[in-house]
Amino acid sequence: MTTPTETKTAIITGAARGIGVALAKRLAQDGFAVVVNYANSAASADALVEELSASGHQAMAIKADITNADAVKQMFDHAETRFGGVDVIVNNAGVMTTQPISEMSDAVYDAMMDTNVRGTFNMLREGAKRLRNNGRVINFSTTALHLKLPGYAIYNATKAAVEAMTGVYAKELRGRNITVNAVAPGPVATELFLSGKTDEQIAQFSKMPPIERLGQPDDIAGVVSFLAGPDSAWINGQTLRANGGLA
Repeated sequence: MTTPTETKTAIITGAARGIGVALAKRLAQDGFAVVVNYANSAASADALVEELSASGHQAMAIKADITNADAVKQMFDHAETRFGGVDVIVNNAGVMTTQPISEMSDAVYDAMMDTNVRGTFNMLREGAKRLRNNGRVINFSTTALHLKLPGYAIYNATKAAVEAMTGVYAKELRGRNITVNAVAPGPVATELFLSGKTDEQIAQFSKMPPIERLGQPDDIAGVVSFLAGPDSAWINGQTLRANGGLA
């Protein structure tokens, strides 16, 4: 039987909804004990943990506002107490509002900056102290950053910050055999992406990649699984654009 100190553990932020659910299921299948982080979706997080546990996987749900440094510290504390340590961080949590700069309120700007930038920063800062050697860090960017679509300026700005942190953080962890990479999905059929879009807009996005479909959460989960596993050991400080050839 695996002891807590032998268990490899992954913290996935924003794991109760959208792509995060697929990430949690895939990493659990890969043998990781999974920390399902959530901010508000308690019922969804508990249901996911129950499903994973029923399938023989180790999982726990932890409510933590990643924009709060103390909450992030406590999440690491709980993960270490339950599973013995942390080996993988997946910074999946994010918020997106698309509006022209001229129409964007301070509140919307602050919400995206807080979750997407400060939240990732808090996880990276705590991870630098707590992540076990030979670990993995997987941040989330976006292919929208390179498309320069109207309305995406502030969201793109938050993800540009994430990409900037990714490369530097990889070098700051020198000597610990920890890789740090980012995934930049294209359009993925999740509530975050589909919300507020017309059927015509969704159809248009579906046709943009040469593969001519929207991405699915499992498409992104496969990329994260690779980056969290042994076969990606020589990939470090990079951004992988999982977008069906869109950009």
